[in-house]
Amino acid sequence: MPTFARVFGRGPPSPAPTVTTTNDDPLVPTDAHVGRTALTVADLDATVAFYRDVVGLAVLSRDDAGAELGVEDRPLLVLERDENAAPRRRTEAGLFHTAIRVPDRDALGAALERVREQWRLDGASDHYVSEALYLRDPEDNGVEIYADRPREEWPRGDDGRIEMGTVRLDVEALAALSDGSDRMPPVTDVGHVHLETTSVPAARSFYVDTLGLTVQSQQPSALFLAAGDYHHHIGVNAWNDRTEPAGDRGLAWVELVVPDQDALARLRRGLEESGVATSERPDGFAVTAPDDIRLRFRAARD
Repeated sequence: MPTFARVFGRGPPSPAPTVTTTNDDPLVPTDAHVGRTALTVADLDATVAFYRDVVGLAVLSRDDAGAELGVEDRPLLVLERDENAAPRRRTEAGLFHTAIRVPDRDALGAALERVREQWRLDGASDHYVSEALYLRDPEDNGVEIYADRPREEWPRGDDGRIEMGTVRLDVEALAALSDGSDRMPPVTDVGHVHLETTSVPAARSFYVDTLGLTVQSQQPSALFLAAGDYHHHIGVNAWNDRTEPAGDRGLAWVELVVPDQDALARLRRGLEESGVATSERPDGFAVTAPDDIRLRFRAARD
């Protein structure tokens, strides 16, 4: 099992193998992306304060049941309050981290400054395709804040596939670039979501064989999957030997956004023809993925 030193870049570089797994006619279009993520939390006040003050998201709405946070008028994170939700056990699958993507190193430096002043930095890594900071929220949910390197700098194998690795990030050089902002820039989004699974083969069967995501990179007990040519929109790993499906507290759902209603209808039809049950939602539909991970799909808003 990889150690956190490897994940967070405090050890030697990890291998970056080339991978050739593709799907010529994927159900999830190649221009899909991650929309919102949602967390079930017990302490709404503390969690809102963390994502507002440390991460730098704006509170867009809030009531006794929960809150939405994001940038400008665009929600990225939904917090659903449930004081009776059982804490996540060490045996349960679920969230490894939500990865919030900022547009440049200046914004990443500002995030580092906020974390250092108000919280605890767990790790920092250069993944060849991106630079990333790692921390945990008040309810022990993993959080990554990262900035992509320019696409033309992403290393690729002989087959053209993206290669990722993990080396130490120079945090002092990054801190020197801080623009001093206490808020995320307007173009911030959720770049990817990394999940913990009880079975990498089962996860691969669903996300790759059924949804049609591309395997961009793989490591022992981990897959990094994308719609199109991004380095990854979904990560899955079995590094911590989870044996039970996701529980009550922690990740509530993840949203994938497709470009239009036609793509949404095609996706739903294809899933149902593959035997995957879907449920209606006001803005799209939902499915249950392996490990009881709840996925929502909707079309992009005009």
